[in-house]
Amino acid sequence: MSAFARRAVPGPGRAPGGNEAAVDSKATLLVVDDEPDVREVLDEYLVAHGYAVLAAENAATAKTMAARQPIDLALVDIHMPGEDGLSLARHLRERYAKIAIIMLTSAGTVVDRIVGLEMGADDYVPKPFDPRELVARVKSVLRRTSSSNRGEIGAARVRIGRCVLDIAAHRLIDERGSDVAMSPLEFDLLKALAEHPNRALSRERILNLNRQRDWDPFDRSVDLRVMRLRKKVEPDPEHPRFIRTIRNEGYVFVPDGK
Repeated sequence: MSAFARRAVPGPGRAPGGNEAAVDSKATLLVVDDEPDVREVLDEYLVAHGYAVLAAENAATAKTMAARQPIDLALVDIHMPGEDGLSLARHLRERYAKIAIIMLTSAGTVVDRIVGLEMGADDYVPKPFDPRELVARVKSVLRRTSSSNRGEIGAARVRIGRCVLDIAAHRLIDERGSDVAMSPLEFDLLKALAEHPNRALSRERILNLNRQRDWDPFDRSVDLRVMRLRKKVEPDPEHPRFIRTIRNEGYVFVPDGK
């Protein structure tokens, strides 16, 4: 089956003017899977739940679609002939930072899931899956990554705890309007977290995002700088709410601190 797009329609039992349908209908999903049956089932099921859906049978077609129109979330199968889903996820993350990504993996492939998260995926769903679970995961990821939950207060200003990070000016400003001192490396780290809200970033991922700096992945420099930044932006650094540690995954910026 070739790639195709379908217009979103209200799902069963949902009023066209209802709040949930209104939110869902704004999201455009890209399904990337080499199995025609999987694409067809996901297309029909997701459209019935109010999403606009694009479907691609390989990475090349998916790249073309992503370049032509905005995509809110991509469902990417890891194991595809030719360029695999991990490579595609890396491509999407590097070029379209705001696209959310859910990896579709074979059951039990822990390594694939870990690598997928390292590449910047927001979640994964093992195959075979129940479409109802997949829709629940899609809704959850879109809630976490939607623009209204990114903590943005301007084009290049992001509220982080007690402070505001002015990315363009390379400034961190506290609640009194005063500059908060920070090193270039601390700015790089804070910028990386601010640009990937609600998404766990491993130490390696943070290092890759800041290749121009003299980071050392082996001296715990990332951990030390996180501790210092927490003292500057967290209301209670001993109980961080905005820059959190995710065990075995890294650090995550949570805009609302909840």
